[in-house]
Amino acid sequence: MTAISTPDWTTPSAVVARLRKRWESGAYLTQLAEGTDWEPLDVALRGPKTADITRHYEAARAWTASWSPDSHQRLRIEYRRLGGRLAGVNDVPDRVWIDRREDLWSLLGVTSTVSRFTYLLATAQDTMPLLAAWMTVHPMKVVRLEADWPRITATLRWIADHEGPAVYVRQVDVPGVDTKFIEHHRPVLTTLLEHCLPPDRIDTETPRTDFAARFGFLRKPSYVRFRLLGGATLEGFSELTVRTHEFTSPPPGITTVYVVENETTYLAFPDRPHSIVIHGGGYAVTLLSALSWLHDVRLVYWGDLDTHGFAILDRLRQEFPHTQSILMTRDVLLSHRDQWVKEASPTHQRLGTLTSDESDLYESLAEGTFGHNVRLEQERIRFHLIEEALEDALTDGPGVQPGSSPSGSTGGS
Repeated sequence: MTAISTPDWTTPSAVVARLRKRWESGAYLTQLAEGTDWEPLDVALRGPKTADITRHYEAARAWTASWSPDSHQRLRIEYRRLGGRLAGVNDVPDRVWIDRREDLWSLLGVTSTVSRFTYLLATAQDTMPLLAAWMTVHPMKVVRLEADWPRITATLRWIADHEGPAVYVRQVDVPGVDTKFIEHHRPVLTTLLEHCLPPDRIDTETPRTDFAARFGFLRKPSYVRFRLLGGATLEGFSELTVRTHEFTSPPPGITTVYVVENETTYLAFPDRPHSIVIHGGGYAVTLLSALSWLHDVRLVYWGDLDTHGFAILDRLRQEFPHTQSILMTRDVLLSHRDQWVKEASPTHQRLGTLTSDESDLYESLAEGTFGHNVRLEQERIRFHLIEEALEDALTDGPGVQPGSSPSGSTGGS
């Protein structure tokens, strides 16, 4: 005999879950923050019908007992008459009411959370009305950050009140706040600062992810690391790392600048008169765009023989069209077949500054002509080829004059 399943009647836990979902939306706290008068809140119950009294009598009786007022003192239970000639007339729960906010807080177990939010909101209303307005609309974000909220708002006030020259984020002087705290809470701090600061304190052209630049802090400077070749020194130093924005002119007598990616190659780079070698650092070569004097010297780039190596060359040429390449040829690649490795994530972007030979090789690499994700790192190229390539590069002349550019791409075809 097939068992008869009992209907899906509304349980007390289901009512609490429904109320909690609305609580988590922030609607109740927003109403409280706005000073809206409380109106009794009701939830309809799905319970037994007349036929259920006879078919599921014990279940109906147990369900009615589960809604006993003694067990739900924070609720007002509204009943309806149910029954008839066979089952008799019964009063069953039909709707529950929450008559006071305090009853809802107690039912959901959030009384202490509400008290804390109310205190934080009152504090903001006294000190930063714009912040209080934001908290009113987004109360659950405040609740989720409750433990850290005093430090978040103190950081916000410090930044808003700071006058004078720009400082680093590290110099925000708030008890219990350091750069790790600010970075951890960067998304909410960015939102709050955008809401509370005057427009002239926000650089809207800067991405929201760049916290320092967007809100007028000093940014970590970029650096250029270079070696002087040919036995030359600068104030006794053969190698220096300098701030990019301070590197406003070439060292005396320099007519050629080499840019390489691999550090070991950079350190072992052969001596050449009137030359320096710069450690490029991959796509960090874009930082070299600040060195306008590179337009007035021979600029030679050597990167890995893979798709990203050519993408970096393209990016450098976008800033300095006269950039030459060395050792980025098909012959070099094929003569080192036993040194190939795999490129992790090749690029397939269009590169508009490559010479025809460079472009052909780039496309072959991107399309897998030589195999899947072929890559030849520059440190795997035989060293004597570097010296030969540099000798060949010298045949184009000792340098370039301001406003001119070398003829063609040495070694790039």
